[in-house]
Amino acid sequence: MSAISKTNAARLLDSQGIAYGLVSYRVDESDLSARAVAAALGQDIDRVFKTLVLRGDRTGVFVCVLPGSAALDLKKAAGVSGNKSAAMVPVREILGLTGYIRGGCSPVGMKRRYPTYIDESIVLYDQIFVSAGIRGLQFMIAPEDLVRASGAHVCSLT
Repeated sequence: MSAISKTNAARLLDSQGIAYGLVSYRVDESDLSARAVAAALGQDIDRVFKTLVLRGDRTGVFVCVLPGSAALDLKKAAGVSGNKSAAMVPVREILGLTGYIRGGCSPVGMKRRYPTYIDESIVLYDQIFVSAGIRGLQFMIAPEDLVRASGAHVCSLT
């Protein structure tokens, strides 16, 4: 692996002794969707997990990770995070909160360790794909390792 591909998230996984693969893909700046990433990787959209940053009315910022084809149920997200309501954080705030940009937001290695919730469908796969912290680079990682590295709670989000 070249030094260029060592993101903060990769260094964090290395420090925890967590195995992962790094898979690069061509970024289409006009379409940063999980569907476009899955197509570029040649993978099933439901194995490519997206990272969403939200703000709850009681607990503040938290993170949800779910399959690329799924829509987040905001009521479920609010409930599991201890909030009455939750909303997506505006794109302009993501970099300042997480250290990552839209399309490259990883649930591992954010500026702060926010409460993180991963959709229960993650257990259906031996390996999943999730952003490695920059556009054009994904981790291929075992679900249980992602849960451990991110300190996430596995629950229903869709």
